[in-house]
Amino acid sequence: MTSKLMDYFNKQPRIGVLSTASKDGKVDSAVFGSPQMTDEKTVVVATGKNRTFANLQENPYAMFLIMEPGADIMSWKGIRVYMKLKESATSGEMLDMIRNEIAKMAGEEAGKMIYATATFEIIELRPLVDMGQGWEKSI
Repeated sequence: MTSKLMDYFNKQPRIGVLSTASKDGKVDSAVFGSPQMTDEKTVVVATGKNRTFANLQENPYAMFLIMEPGADIMSWKGIRVYMKLKESATSGEMLDMIRNEIAKMAGEEAGKMIYATATFEIIELRPLVDMGQGWEKSI
């Protein structure tokens, strides 16, 4: 992984879609603005007590998709980041810090909705539209 990836991943403003699946394969996708790369292999996500959190307790695999529109489909930018859950926490310093940051940006009620943090290891990167160019050329 490179600092180019971290810069792109953490660029704001941006949102993406986090997809998870339950143990029996039922998929959920949700819009998320909170995921942040904390180093070149690690992503931290803040989540509510919702399907995403429930799925991650049953199945540790997830994918975060970031995309930016372009003039046509071939000029869209983006990446698919495949991840595996390392740990989740419903208390602690990291969770308190994220709740405070979200409260500052989106209001106290939004901060209170954050139930847990999920820490992932990046296991694979793919371009938004994979035509063999590699993820580096897609951002």
